[in-house]
Amino acid sequence: MWLLPLTLLFSSHYLLVDAGSQARGQSCSTGDNRLQIGTYQFYSDCDTQTYCSQQGICELKGCRRDQYPFGYAQEAVLPPKCPSGQFCPDEADACQPLLAVGSPCQLNRDDQCESPPNWSELAETSYYGRNVNGSVCLNNVCMWANVTVGLACQVENTAYIAYAGSNEFIDVVSRGNCHVGLYCDSQQLVCMQMKAIGESCDADKECSTFNCQSNGVCGESADTPNEFGVWVYVLVGIGIFGGMSATLITLFLIHRRHRDQEREKRLQYWREQNAFRQNILQMQETARASILSLPGQGGSNRSTMYSRVGSEESSAPMLQHATAKTSGLRQYISDDGSVYDEGIMMEGGRR
Repeated sequence: MWLLPLTLLFSSHYLLVDAGSQARGQSCSTGDNRLQIGTYQFYSDCDTQTYCSQQGICELKGCRRDQYPFGYAQEAVLPPKCPSGQFCPDEADACQPLLAVGSPCQLNRDDQCESPPNWSELAETSYYGRNVNGSVCLNNVCMWANVTVGLACQVENTAYIAYAGSNEFIDVVSRGNCHVGLYCDSQQLVCMQMKAIGESCDADKECSTFNCQSNGVCGESADTPNEFGVWVYVLVGIGIFGGMSATLITLFLIHRRHRDQEREKRLQYWREQNAFRQNILQMQETARASILSLPGQGGSNRSTMYSRVGSEESSAPMLQHATAKTSGLRQYISDDGSVYDEGIMMEGGRR
């Protein structure tokens, strides 16, 4: 699978986009342009937004392959994508016309080659597309993927460095120029029919599913969806409804417990307030009974307090008249010589 190295490349934290540090207008050398060992990624002295021109100066890139190229800010102006019939090389200096069969091309750049007339029959439409519109670049030469069964074919084996966790290993990708549904045998160099699921295999390219398992047998495609029996869906449904029911019941029980606690608090508060009221009423009754039990209060509806206050008030004028002379306007002399002050009879008068 020729896409596997790309997946391993972008998924590994060891393999980052490699580019130089020279910015626009700074000097560079085209002799430093190369493909990095293990990743086969293009490298130059210039940064991700420039390329090294023939004059040895870093210039802004004139084209791009990706919709969202690496190394550009979100608001940056991107170089244009090439129109139909042209391609953008690895250097990204400018768009160039497609190359004819037999022309030199860059590694794994099937899109640089011109398509055959019957490209719709030769184009690989599966996820693992092994060519672009029936064209393939093998050993840096443009070819058409149109070789049929039993005829001689060409193979390109490329070793990529891959990583699985902290382990490093070599992943060899083998490509050929056989027709869709065939593969180029690396030993005999002839096109052979791809194998079905369950047949023995030595490489992924031999299987129609591109999945040669570790036991040497073609397995299902890696993107094949898993199919489950009806009982699995029934169990999942029961689990979902059971979980929902358990959640609702748990919430109901929690709410009821909280509600009972609040009810008990209100009931306890009411009991305390009622007991407090009863104590106040009992104190009032005790005080009333104590007042009525005092001497001289039998049969009288007036309280001792008011009786004492009245007696004190009534005796106050008498003491005042006994010690001080009152106003002549407030005194009256009766026929028997008694002195009255506002109806109060002094000494010598009748009580």
